[in-house]
Amino acid sequence: MRELIISTGNEGKYKEIVSTLGDTFDRYYSLGDFDEKVVVEEDSPLYFENAMKKARKVGDRFNMATLADDSGLEIEALGGKPGVLSARYGIDDKDRIERVLQELNGVPWEKRGAVFKAYIALYMPDKGWVYIFYGQIKGFIGFEAKGDLGFGYDPIFYIPQLGKYLAELEMETKNRISHRGKALNAMKEFLNADFFIRSRKR
Repeated sequence: MRELIISTGNEGKYKEIVSTLGDTFDRYYSLGDFDEKVVVEEDSPLYFENAMKKARKVGDRFNMATLADDSGLEIEALGGKPGVLSARYGIDDKDRIERVLQELNGVPWEKRGAVFKAYIALYMPDKGWVYIFYGQIKGFIGFEAKGDLGFGYDPIFYIPQLGKYLAELEMETKNRISHRGKALNAMKEFLNADFFIRSRKR
């Protein structure tokens, strides 16, 4: 049986990842499925290093293939902040959004450009292999929150091509065009490639 631990306690992120990966694995677990809590200090200034660190620590502890991601919102007018600190930019989603909007107070639309970045680390402890996948999406930070779907900064991230905020998109659409969705779909393509399947059988 192909089992995968998704190294997150964020229910919204867990559902989004499972929805995207579909039947790529037979069974999925979140960190909430285990009694033991594995603490990982995300102290690197680089997204991919934090993702690798989480995936390795959790995967080694439970001896199971593990996926971990580190994602961030980089805003042009804020010099790239909040960046790797995106998940720690406040006590909860509402607080983080309010902080960003306050820091952008008075900044005109044309200078509110932003990019969402996602690095996915897939760790396979039986082989000691770690694979990294990347995705990004560019847009703008709105003047107020809109939409009640998604999580995190989705309600303030506007996508010009669609004329909508991420929090206004159904999960299927979001999983196709979002930063995390692009990284996960790249991972799916890799896992389904003939050369990878052959290497796993050796």
